[in-house]
Amino acid sequence: MAMAIMVPHYTVDDLATLPNDGNRYELLDGVLLVTPGPSVGHQVIASRIQTRLSNAVQLTGIAYVVGPGVVVRLPNTQLQPDILVFPTSYKADTDWRKIKEHWLAVEVLSRSSKIYDREFKKDAYFALGVGQVWLVDRWTKSVEVWRSPASRRIARDTLRWQAPKGGPTVTLDLAEVFTGIE
Repeated sequence: MAMAIMVPHYTVDDLATLPNDGNRYELLDGVLLVTPGPSVGHQVIASRIQTRLSNAVQLTGIAYVVGPGVVVRLPNTQLQPDILVFPTSYKADTDWRKIKEHWLAVEVLSRSSKIYDREFKKDAYFALGVGQVWLVDRWTKSVEVWRSPASRRIARDTLRWQAPKGGPTVTLDLAEVFTGIE
């Protein structure tokens, strides 16, 4: 006789009760995703991308660029992309739960999270209304650019992104992004 495995389900409110132990705790449809804190190389890559995005859209007042960000759908989904871009029509002190327009979510893949990021979180971001998703792969020195769950392009040299609503275009030289990263 087979026994069903009981998997606990959590809510966004439950996340506040989890330990502050350096791990990243996220929820996808009530299922808890736990990954270790990011490596130095991971953070360097994220910082370089975030800086370029910030210079183009945050300093001009069009959007906020934060890392990590939070994308929420109550009561049981809360994801934390490494970088999140959303419009300044939301005030800087807006509760994450009230932000409903997300232009770009960036995930820098790591050994501990690449399966979740590729197979689950990418599609979840689109279901949550994120406009575009980048999966940054430090091992292949490339970025998977997803404009929809079925529209993938791989950038290996240069990556261009235009902010919505006629915003500026950001150009990233991927050789610079991955400099010094093994």
